[in-house]
Parts: sequence; C-alpha cells; structure tokens
Amino acid sequence: MTASWRLFPFLIAALVLVPIGVVVSSFFTPAGDIWQHIVETTLPHLLINTFWLALGVVSGTVLLGVSLAWFTAVYEFSGQKFFSWALLLPLAIPAYVTAFVALGLFDFTGPVQTSLRAWLESDLLWFPDIRGRMGVIIVMTLAFYPYVYLLARNAFLSQGKRSLEAAQSLGLSRGIGFFKVVLPMARPWIAGGTMLVLMETLADFGTVAVFNYDTFTTAIYKAWFSMFSLPAASQLASLLIIIVFVIIVLEQKFRSGMRYAESKKSQRAERIQLVGWHNWLVTGFVMTVLFFAFLLPVTQLCIWAMQSFTEDFDYSRYFEFLWHSLTLSGLAALLTCSVVIMMVYAARSHPSSSMRFAVRTATIGYALPGAVLAIGVFVPLAWLDGQLSELALQLFQIETGLLIQGTLIIMLIAYLVRFMAVSHYPIDSAMQRITPSIDEAAMGLGLYGWAMIRRVHFPILKSGIFTAVTLVFVDVMKEMPITLMTRPFGWDTLAVRVFEMTSEGEWEQAALPAVTIVLAGLIPIIFFMRQTEK
Repeated sequence: MTASWRLFPFLIAALVLVPIGVVVSSFFTPAGDIWQHIVETTLPHLLINTFWLALGVVSGTVLLGVSLAWFTAVYEFSGQKFFSWALLLPLAIPAYVTAFVALGLFDFTGPVQTSLRAWLESDLLWFPDIRGRMGVIIVMTLAFYPYVYLLARNAFLSQGKRSLEAAQSLGLSRGIGFFKVVLPMARPWIAGGTMLVLMETLADFGTVAVFNYDTFTTAIYKAWFSMFSLPAASQLASLLIIIVFVIIVLEQKFRSGMRYAESKKSQRAERIQLVGWHNWLVTGFVMTVLFFAFLLPVTQLCIWAMQSFTEDFDYSRYFEFLWHSLTLSGLAALLTCSVVIMMVYAARSHPSSSMRFAVRTATIGYALPGAVLAIGVFVPLAWLDGQLSELALQLFQIETGLLIQGTLIIMLIAYLVRFMAVSHYPIDSAMQRITPSIDEAAMGLGLYGWAMIRRVHFPILKSGIFTAVTLVFVDVMKEMPITLMTRPFGWDTLAVRVFEMTSEGEWEQAALPAVTIVLAGLIPIIFFMRQTEK
C-alpha cells in the first residue's frame, strides 16, 4: 500500500462529519416561524413522548433479554437447544412490520376484539388500548430484545454458571447470587445490547408512524414533507443528534472506570436441570415470547398475503418494488463494503492513534437516526447541485437543471454513512486473522499491492466480507426513513410500499411486501446460526 492510502480513512471520516455538521449548525441559525411554532406547541410533547418510549423499551428489553439469556445459557429445560437460536429470529422482522400486525390483530376492529365481543357479549371496556403508548413499547420490546439477549447470553455462557457457583460457595442463595454476582459481572455485555436498543428506539420511524405516536423522527418527517420546512426539520434533527451524543458520552464515561477480566478461559459448566413445574413454567415463558415476537406476526402476514394475493398482486408493479429494493440493497452493500475494505487496509498499513480515531469517526453513523442522516446528506448535496448548475450556466450557457437531486446518489451516500459500522466489524475481525508473517511470505513470493490482496488476503477475508455484504443488504432492505425521504420520484421500494399501505390502514395489502422483507431478513440470521454452530 502506498502512502496515499493513509488519507483514505480521513476522507471517509470527513464525509461522515459533513452531514452531522450541517444538521448541528442549523441549531444555531435564527429560528423561523415554523420552528418557533414547533418549540411553543410540539417540542415539549415530543420530548415527553420520546423519553417515556425510550425508558419503556429499554426497561422491557433488558428484563426480557436478560431473563431469556439466563434461562437458555444456564438451565436445561424442554426445547432449550431449539429456543437458544430461535429467540434470535425476531431480528429478521422489521419493527414496523410487527407494529402493523399488532394493530391489525388487536385493534378495536381486529379479529381478536371482534371475536371476544361476540363470545363474551361485552363491550370489552377492560381491553387495553393497543394504540396507546404501552402498545408501542410492547411492540418495540418484542422487536429489539434480541440485541440484549444475544450479548447477555454470550456473557452467561462464559461465566454465568461459574459465578453463580462462586456466590453459592459464599453462602448466597441462587437468586441473591444472580443479582449480586452474576448480573454485575455481565454488565458490560448487557450495557452494550441496551445501547443498541436505545439507538434503534431513537432512530425508529416506521413503528411510531404506524401507531401515530409522535417522536422526533416523525416530527422531522412532517416538518420536511408536510410543512415543507427543511430548516425546521434540520433544527429538530440537530436537537436529536445532541441527545444521542450526550447519551453516548454518558455511557462511555459510565463504563470507563470498570474493569472485567478473567485469568483464563474456563470450560463451559454443566447446565442446571429444571424438572416439574419449574421446567414447564420456563418453557411456557420462552414459548410465549417467541410466539408473540415471531410466530404470530409471520403467520398473520402469510394469511393476509394469501388473502390479498389475487386482488392486490400486480406482477409488473411488485416486480418493480422488488427490483428497486434489490438494486438499492445490492449497490449499497457493494459500495459500503468496498469503502470499508479500503479503510481497513489503510489502517492496517499505517497504524497510528490518528488513524484509529479516523476509523472510529467514520463508523459513528450507525448511532444516528435515518431521518437525521437524510437531512444531513440532502442539504449539502442540494447546495452542491445548485453551485454546479450555476457554474454550468455561467461557463457554458447551459441550463443543466438538477444533476444530483432526484438521483440515487443521495440515497447511497446516506446508506454508506449509516451502515459503515455494520460492515466494518466483520471485515475488521477477519483482517485480524492475517498476521504480518503472511504478508512477508507473500512479498517473498513476489506479490505486492493488489496482487497480494486478490491472491492472499481475499480468500482469508471472504467469510467476513460475505457477512458484511449480507448484513448491509438486509439492513437497507428494511431501512425506511432514508428511503422514504430521499428516494427519486417514482422509485418506490418494498419498505415504502409497506409504509404507504399501513398509513392507510390497509394491513392485507402491506403483508406481501412485508413477507418479502422478512424472508430477506432471515438470511443473516441463518448465516449467523450456521457460523455459530461451526
């Protein structure tokens, strides 16, 4: 690698910082009438809604994820081997899909309440309002708990049983030992999963839009597309960025003084066998979570898809939705992984603290909501578009019109900034397997530069690259706010189709594109489980 590679991570970091800087700078511009109206009437409501939503989802996912992780990692009960991987399947379902299935089933006019009213001959005044805040929290908890479950289970598998035995040897009961010894030891893993849940909750647009639950992301979308005020949307987005970064700084400061280490890798302990009613209680609890988080939504989606297939299915139209989704996902995956590969190679060739800082900066986009990135990318590119058009008019007397706006460039750049962290981890992890001695041996055989990458490095990186491409591909398939806010005219995707149909309450028509997205989401889950088994 030449010295010019050293600049590449800094250029990518600058690309990530530009939309962030554009959005944050709008917070210090003079407030317009629309922004003043939002501050006086809407902002307090948005802050309260967002706070209670984040608190409820974080509490629910920690409670659900940690308990499920503890049961599947330490205990032996009926179906334990099946549940240990099946509990990851809800990751394949976008939260907004789970949301409209829940509304379609449990709303006042849904089949559940309709059947209960006919059976009980009652008005069901006691039935909870699914459209309320608690309904949003429950749906998002069922969609996001696998983040906490996955990381907490890894912690419990490596040290949970041993820590529990150590606590019991000190005279503590199993319950007290769990809360005083095991849980504090697993805190870094649980905190990591919780931060992912918090970021996903703050970034979510589709779920809260389906429930008509106003948060920052829905307010940003309405300010841009309903009030036609890009400055007001930018100022809302800048406020959300400040909140996100305050949370990130506080979380890092909270964990900076903690140290967790083990002197050696311990063997996995024997599981605790559950018998009798304990066994069936745990099995019933785990099965209930899996049923409501995955089996029920997928089953209902398939039923709706079959019911609406003959009436709603238009081959040419749905082929266009699918083609747009696959094209965007494929281009975004190839672009993102190509950039990450070059960035990782640059960091490998020129290791330094500044290089590590540039790489870390380049991967912070995943912590930003899609609606924020859509605005942050659109504003500078719209300005650049105007400058290019004016320059062409002055130099060549040619009216070029819009060169960048209305193209896929804005979408792909936003996807790149958003999902670079998703592809960086598996590729960088695979790169760590390539030792300097391998490079030295390749150079001894006369291989340098791209020849070394193609013939030596790529076969070793192949698994990590495939994982990264798959994850980015499926994430883009599920991504809604960036696609919805930056797509060219007429460039509808499966996610956009789901949003349009759910906005009109047409659950059956939204089922077919939702099933397609779910099937695409199963790809990385299955791949992950196969890699885990290996």
